[in-house]
Amino acid sequence: LEPAYGQKQSTSVPHRSCERRCRELLMGPKAVWSILSLCRLLWCLLPQTGYLHPDEFFQSPEVMAGDILHLQVFQPWEFLPPSPCRSVVSPFITSGISFWMIQSLLQLGILKNPPSSYSLLVLPRLCVTLSSFLLDFCVYRVAPLWDADCWPALALLAGSYVTAVFYTRTWSNAIEGLLFALLLLLISPGAAPGSLAIPRCSRAKRNSLLGVLLVIGFFNRPTFLAFAVVPVLCWAGQVSQCDVVMTIKELLRLVPSASATAVVLIVTDTLYFTTAQCQKSSILNCVKNVSKNTVVTPLNFLHYNLNPCHLAEHGTHPRLVHLLVNGVLLFGILHFSALYAVMKSCMCYVYQLSWAKQSRQMSLLSGPAPVLLLFYFVPLALLSMFTHQEPRFLIPLILPLVLFSARGGKIVQWKSTIVCFNVCGAIVFGALHQGGVVPALCHLQKILHSESQHDNASHITLLFTHTYMPPRFLLSIPQQNTLVEVIDLAGAEEQALCHKLAELADSSFFREEHASLDRGNGAFCTRRAGRVLVITPGTVLSAVEKCGFAVQRESFWFPHVSLEDPPQVTALYNDTWLELFGLHVLQLQL
Repeated sequence: LEPAYGQKQSTSVPHRSCERRCRELLMGPKAVWSILSLCRLLWCLLPQTGYLHPDEFFQSPEVMAGDILHLQVFQPWEFLPPSPCRSVVSPFITSGISFWMIQSLLQLGILKNPPSSYSLLVLPRLCVTLSSFLLDFCVYRVAPLWDADCWPALALLAGSYVTAVFYTRTWSNAIEGLLFALLLLLISPGAAPGSLAIPRCSRAKRNSLLGVLLVIGFFNRPTFLAFAVVPVLCWAGQVSQCDVVMTIKELLRLVPSASATAVVLIVTDTLYFTTAQCQKSSILNCVKNVSKNTVVTPLNFLHYNLNPCHLAEHGTHPRLVHLLVNGVLLFGILHFSALYAVMKSCMCYVYQLSWAKQSRQMSLLSGPAPVLLLFYFVPLALLSMFTHQEPRFLIPLILPLVLFSARGGKIVQWKSTIVCFNVCGAIVFGALHQGGVVPALCHLQKILHSESQHDNASHITLLFTHTYMPPRFLLSIPQQNTLVEVIDLAGAEEQALCHKLAELADSSFFREEHASLDRGNGAFCTRRAGRVLVITPGTVLSAVEKCGFAVQRESFWFPHVSLEDPPQVTALYNDTWLELFGLHVLQLQL
C-alpha cells in the first residue's frame, strides 16, 4: 500500500530540515573556526617560510639562543648595554623556555648536538602559536558583552591572515596583541555599555591584575599604553560616572600592583644586563654595580624613539600611512567598514548638533559599536603621531575590529572578498616574502654540520647580499667554532660586493696550504681550501657574475620575493623568469 499524500509530505520535511542542519554544522562559523585553528597549528609545524621582518628573529630567539644554547648569534643593538631598549622577560617567555627545553633534551641525549634548524625555528613559534589561542578565548568570552555574534567573530579572527602569520612569530608585537586581548577580557565586564556593576571584591582583584598587565605590556612595548588608554578609562569611568576626581581615584587603585610588578621587571633586567660586570667582581662590588647601573628598558626605548634622528635611521613615513595603507594591508574590507561607520556616525552627529534636540544627541554615541570604534581608532591615531610606521604595529587592533564587524551579520555579504583577501595575504607574507632565506639557512646548517665532521675541516664564509638579515642561530654554530664566518652586506651596491669578494679571494683561508702540523706523526698535513658561498636573490644574480669570479650554483630556493629588489616587468617575459623569484646559493671558485 502506498502512503497517503499527507504522510509522504510530513516525512520529507524533517528530512530537509536534517539536511539543512547538517549543512550548517559542516559549513557554519563554528566548523570554519575549528578547521582554520587546525590549519594555524599545522602551518606552524610545516613550517612557514615567509620572512616578515628581522625583528621576528632578532627580538627574541637570536638573543636567547646565544645565552642558553651557546650558539653564535648577532647581538641586536636593542639588547646592548649601557642603554638596552628591550626587556629580557618577553624573549625569555617566547623563546627562552623553548631553548631551555632543547638544552635539557641535549643533555639527556634525546636530541643530537648541535640542534637542528627545524627545532630551533619551530619550537619557539609553536609556543607563540599556542599562546595565540588566548585571542580566541578572549573573543569567545567578551563577544556577548559587546553584542557581537560569538562564532562569526571567532571565524573572522581565525580566518584573518594576521592571526595565521603575524601571531605565529616570535616578536614583541604578537605579545602586545595577546596582552591587549587579556586587557579587554579584564575590563569588558565593567566597561561594556549596559553591563552590570561588578562587586567591590571582584573589582579589587581585577584592579590588581590590571595594574600587573599594564606594566608588563609597557615593558614589552611602551606603545602598549596607546592600546590601553581607552579601555582603562572606560573601566575607571564605569564606577566614577565620568567624574574626573573619581576617575583619578580609580586609576590610583592600580598603582600598588603596578609598582610591585615594575620593581620585579627592573631588577630582572638589571641583573641580566649587568651579569658580565658581576662575573669579574666580588659580591659586594656586584651589588654596588647593580645599584648604580639600574636598567629601565622602557625609558631607554622612549628616549631613543622620541628622537626624530633615530627614527629617520629606520625610515620615516607620512602620518596617514597607518590609516590609509597599513590598516588596509592588514585588515582589508574590515578596515573599510570601520572607516565607513566612523564617517557615518560623525555625519549623523553633526546633523544632530545642528537640527536635533539636545536629548537625542547622545543616542548615537551610546552602545557597544562606538566604544569598539574608539578601541580601534584611538590607538591608530596615537601611533600615527610617530613618523616610523610599519603594518605590524597595528596587529593588536584585530580584536576590537572583529568584535565590531561581527555585530548584526552585515559583514556576511563580503564573505567572498574577505576569503580572497586573506588567502592572498597568507600566501604573500607567509610563503613568498623573503621566502627563501629560512629554507636556505636550514640547508646551510646541514652543510656546516657535515663539514665539521671532517678532521681537516675547511673555513667557510657565508656572504648574504640583498636579503633580510640572516638569523645566525638557525645555522646552529657553537660559539667555539671559528671556521665559519657570516657576512651580511644587506643592500650593498655592486661595487661594494665585488670589492668584498676580491678581499675574500686574497685571504689565506681560501688557498690550499701545507701549514698545519699533525702532532700525532710529526708530518705536515694539507689544509683544505676554504669555501665562499654567496646567498643572493635572482634579481641580483647578474651583479655577482659581473665581479669576474667563476660561480657554481650550489642550491636554489623557490619562491623568494624581494620587494626591495623587485624584478623588472620586461624580465618576466623571458624564459629565466623563474630564477628571478628564487634565492640562489652560489659557490665561488676562488
